[in-house]
Amino acid sequence: MSQESPVARVTTIDHLYLAVRALERSEPFYDGVMRLLDFRKKASTIAGERHLHYFNQVTQLTLRPARGAAAHDPYAPGLHHLCFRVGTRHEVDAVARALGALGIDATAPRVYPEYSADYYASFFDDPDGIRLEVCAERWMRTVVRERWNELREFDDPVARAGWRR
Repeated sequence: MSQESPVARVTTIDHLYLAVRALERSEPFYDGVMRLLDFRKKASTIAGERHLHYFNQVTQLTLRPARGAAAHDPYAPGLHHLCFRVGTRHEVDAVARALGALGIDATAPRVYPEYSADYYASFFDDPDGIRLEVCAERWMRTVVRERWNELREFDDPVARAGWRR
């Protein structure tokens, strides 16, 4: 099947909103995490509700009050987890150590071969049980970014191009 011309090219996810049960409980947690990841913070009021906006050069993560007190279920429809990508395994290690220093229980960074041979990450949960992750840049992400215009297929274009590590 030939690929149709795209109408637009997404350059990043612009923003993501997370609804949290208690903004006052989540704010100190996210302040610490987002500082480690070089985000800045802005608070605002939208429709009478306080919102916290954390942003870097390309992406914004906003926390807003949830409507309802149900605990987060990563296997219900909706967000399963949120992953922040950093450049190297050393950065994943540094983030995991810094999370520990903040009292956040992060998994020891390691390779997860079930995801990819070079998938290196650490996982942790926010106060509502939303699963967060920090992973290192992977080979395939680099190849896809650098050789995007050579990828013509829609389904598994890297494999169809014969690119292997």
